[in-house]
Amino acid sequence: MNMTVKVGIIGCGSIAQHRHLPEYAANQDVEIVAVCDVVKERAEAAQAIYGGKIFTDYTELLALEEVEAVSVCTPNYLHAPISIAALNAGKHVLCEKPMATSLQEAEEMIAAAEKSGKTLMIGHNQRFVPAHQKAREIIASGELGKVYSFRTAFGHPGPEGWSVDGVKSWFFKKDEAFIGAMGDLGVHKTDLIRYILGEEIAEVGAFVETSAKEFASVDDTAVCVLKTESGIIGTLAASWSYTAKEDNSTIIYGEKGILRLEDDPKFSLVAQYTDGSIVRYELGAIQTNENQSNSHVVDHFIEAVESGKAPLITGEEGKRSLAVILAALESNEKKTIEKVKTGVHA
Repeated sequence: MNMTVKVGIIGCGSIAQHRHLPEYAANQDVEIVAVCDVVKERAEAAQAIYGGKIFTDYTELLALEEVEAVSVCTPNYLHAPISIAALNAGKHVLCEKPMATSLQEAEEMIAAAEKSGKTLMIGHNQRFVPAHQKAREIIASGELGKVYSFRTAFGHPGPEGWSVDGVKSWFFKKDEAFIGAMGDLGVHKTDLIRYILGEEIAEVGAFVETSAKEFASVDDTAVCVLKTESGIIGTLAASWSYTAKEDNSTIIYGEKGILRLEDDPKFSLVAQYTDGSIVRYELGAIQTNENQSNSHVVDHFIEAVESGKAPLITGEEGKRSLAVILAALESNEKKTIEKVKTGVHA
């Protein structure tokens, strides 16, 4: 028999409105009991649709005993402090990406989760895309032979199109976002590449620029060269300057063939083999900002809370994906190839 998980949402901006709130509401094991936003009208708007008590101070929401789990949907710089406070208050936490603004913060979040015995999950939705899961399976089976290279990209015209505050959004402010397109989109792709290849990124070289958004104090265009532990090299592009159409694609080049994970309404994975054969997998379109249904992030989080099993994207997984982005920033700053640090002291 399933129990009902009582959930609170902290931050009622775009990601909560488009993802967390509707996905919790659609899950029959969930009751939304509290919503919180520093802008009271936003919390009221969420409450009008989904119910729950209204808060403008997250500490008051966390003091509510009936809240068992929370989603942290705030600007990036608040992810760690709020998640840690929630875990310390005995709540399960689903935190948006990037999980933190430093490895130190990420490790403090992981420690708080371990100490409280509660679930900490980071909202990397790319792992739940069927085409991505299938690609991981093909590579793990050896069907592609040795993987030589990859390229992955995630770009769109920028958050001003969908953020509740438009060009005034926290996404563009360094003190609140800490990082721009690299944190918003690049971290998704580092997580995806780690997941698909089944190995860690060891070194990074990066160029990170603000080329399209004069009003932004964070990056909007970044290109990185990544090298994995076994020596696979590839590129990652993350951008808010793809003005006409979103690009959310990944191509894996192997000894026996190529896997193309591209924007196709029907075949989101196409395998082209050296013998000339082509396999088109009908797995539904890759989820993008323009094409969203259920991301499965919320459902997976609730399942982890109910079962007590570790989620697919634990704090440790979130930290490893963040570490690649931090190395990219360092590489751009120092103009050197940087090794990916696995922890604060490593």
